[in-house]
Amino acid sequence: MPEMELPRPDDAATASAMGRALHALTALFPALGEGSHELSISAERTDGTEVSADLYVTVEPGSLRVDHSAEEYVQFFVLLTFALEDSTIRDAVLIATTTDAGIRACGWDLRAGWLHPIHPAELQTAAPSFPADDATPYVVWHAPMLPRPHDAAEERS
Repeated sequence: MPEMELPRPDDAATASAMGRALHALTALFPALGEGSHELSISAERTDGTEVSADLYVTVEPGSLRVDHSAEEYVQFFVLLTFALEDSTIRDAVLIATTTDAGIRACGWDLRAGWLHPIHPAELQTAAPSFPADDATPYVVWHAPMLPRPHDAAEERS
């Protein structure tokens, strides 16, 4: 049985999605605030293949550190880009887990070219379970609404 070939988006669509991915990350890090964050993106390609990538970042006052190799960052960024481009990805979710005084998690559906917050109750049922540790409180919270790139341009007009 021959493998299903994924559609190839045109260069303009890919470039636009790359811009949105970069904008999403620059909006996401300050919205999550200080702390150590794990970003996990899970997606289903249009051929049914499940793909995922993780990114670990530390946000401190005035600085941001990506705790991955350049190759792992690129893998995460490419998956985010194609999830936002939307022709090769059927379904995608981005989960942010923050470790500070406890564990906080929030998430976004990636659809229609952007990140849409997932309601905490929905995420609670879909999120992977964390090890039971009474010393580490765990809370699912509302994901911040991230401004779309065109929203920012409209506000300046």
